[in-house]
Amino acid sequence: MAKHPPTKSAEEQIEALRETLRHHEHLYYVLDAPEVSDAQYDAWMHELRALEDAHPELRTMDSPTQRVGGKPKEGFAKVPHSRPMLSLDNAYDETELREWDRRVHELAGDEPIAYVCELKLDGLSLALTYRNAQLVRGVTRGDGVIGEDVTTNVRTIRSVPLSISPAKLHASGLPENFEIRGEVVLSLAAFQKLNAEREEQGLAPAANPRNAAAGTLRTLEPNIVAQRRLDFYAYFALSEPGYIFPLQSQSLDALATAGFRVNPQRTLAHTLEEVWDFIAKAEVMRDSLSYEIDGVVVKVDSAALQERLGFTGRAPRWAIAYKFAARAGVTQVENILVQVGRTGKLTPVAALKPVLIGGTTVSRATLHNADEIERLGLKIGDFVAVERGGDVIPKVVAVLREKRPVDAHDFSFPSQCPECGSALVREEGEVDWRCINVNCPARLRESLLHFAARGVMNIEGLGEAVVNQLTERGLVRNLADIYQLDQSVLLSLDRIGEKTAQSLLQQIERSKKAPLDRVLLGLGIRFVGERTAQFLSDAFGTMDRVIEASAEELERVQEIGPRIAQAMLEFFALPGNRELIEKLRSAGLNFNAERKKTSSKLTGLTFVLTGTLPTLTREQAKERIEREGGTVAGSVSKKTSYVVAGEDAGSKLDKANKLNVPMLDEAGLMDLLEKGKR
Repeated sequence: MAKHPPTKSAEEQIEALRETLRHHEHLYYVLDAPEVSDAQYDAWMHELRALEDAHPELRTMDSPTQRVGGKPKEGFAKVPHSRPMLSLDNAYDETELREWDRRVHELAGDEPIAYVCELKLDGLSLALTYRNAQLVRGVTRGDGVIGEDVTTNVRTIRSVPLSISPAKLHASGLPENFEIRGEVVLSLAAFQKLNAEREEQGLAPAANPRNAAAGTLRTLEPNIVAQRRLDFYAYFALSEPGYIFPLQSQSLDALATAGFRVNPQRTLAHTLEEVWDFIAKAEVMRDSLSYEIDGVVVKVDSAALQERLGFTGRAPRWAIAYKFAARAGVTQVENILVQVGRTGKLTPVAALKPVLIGGTTVSRATLHNADEIERLGLKIGDFVAVERGGDVIPKVVAVLREKRPVDAHDFSFPSQCPECGSALVREEGEVDWRCINVNCPARLRESLLHFAARGVMNIEGLGEAVVNQLTERGLVRNLADIYQLDQSVLLSLDRIGEKTAQSLLQQIERSKKAPLDRVLLGLGIRFVGERTAQFLSDAFGTMDRVIEASAEELERVQEIGPRIAQAMLEFFALPGNRELIEKLRSAGLNFNAERKKTSSKLTGLTFVLTGTLPTLTREQAKERIEREGGTVAGSVSKKTSYVVAGEDAGSKLDKANKLNVPMLDEAGLMDLLEKGKR
């Protein structure tokens, strides 16, 4: 009598199906080489779901069925990066690239240098953390120091492995705990599909794939994120101690072995001529790729040399982004419109006959100001050359006078605000015309959008469609009115359901906890950006002290000069603005700064960092100084207490010598950090 093979247990069936699905996900989403039909894949997924439903105790977070989970309860939490995600310096031509190469060779001495050249994907940066070879967190770049936890949405990206098998981990050389950095992109096909859907819904099309990818990743509905088909390309691996592999080229190979999608268009160059050859090839292949690129990233291959070269204040010395020239097109100006910004500034915009430039349909282009229209000699009806480069708003760069039609006519800049009819003013020495009516509807609309933006009060859901309805219907007449909204008001708006209204009210309530610097930024004071708002918050500590500060007190704050001080005094002198601030106070906003927990060892001392320190990075040294109460400035002056100089210190050291500013090496800094002021 023949013996039947033993029946597999539910656990064995589940694990076998998971491995099968992971294998085919990798083939389809990473290698673009599917071996089975969608129907067969869906059948396996259905079988796995049924087994996990029958045995919920066997369901794990790295199962292919768990890519789409519940949405975040209250938006996205802010989390610090393990180490800063810095931006890169740019080169725009061969001369600038050669100058960077010269600096690298000078700092490297006689050490031979190889460069890894990679395509610069036009997406958004993302950091993935793996613990015990399982994905535990995905964080956006944010400001480079703090990003947003978008793990729930990252799990829907099929080219992001939820876990790494022991075999792949061993073959790649990655440890069990590691961090991966890379770029999230939206393919051109997915972008076109998204815009077609938006047009069917009567919505404005997304501006470009990069913005669409960023907006998708921050959507609070993971099911929507999953439908958009985002892709993740890995380009860097690190662990708690630092680098994992001695070479960047090895790191890329290891990431591919581990199952990550790594861009195959890369090369190892031993001379600048080889780098330039790759750049030339990349520019040719640009139009045939399924995703947008805006240049080539060149990195020193050796991790040890990267460590030696270190960083400037904001970018690594060992890498540079070569940016392609802006893409251009020719089209006709159908009209010239004038937009009013949140500061009252009027910007003329060319309404264009739609033209495809670099995969994006362009129908608007900035003309900057009235003087620019005069300089170009532009008339309505003219044919013009339009450029679009990266995130830069498309702009008119030239008028094709030889193609000027006979009915082309001059544009007259308005003398009154096109939104409210108030007289326009232009201050002496400035090129911009402004509306000074604080209640101008256009200013209010833009002010609300600015106030709600991610980097300001971060009110998710208070976007253009909602703001337009609130202002057009007179439901919000100033920023403080946001905090008077209730569910009945929101439900009266188009396309706002109960869940959306409830979510928006939660976001508005949560924004009350934003620190003082965000509130200052949200007020829209002229010249006061994110960095200035932070300096004001650190210097004064409360809103009342900022309001009461004199010009002299304001100018003592880092990076604030007479122009910014005067703009602030004018802002707080207006009764309407004072009234707005009191309404925000009554609404419960936080008017106090977040106090960093520091000691007072170095209070009153200002440091300038220059050169490469033996063990500390520039960021680590800055953090240590600020933790002990000191201040780190970007330039040397008579007010500088110490210059901390490392290897290859530059012009800052020369200036310090001329001003007789005391010098410290790393050992001296560490001694001062330990013992405090002498």
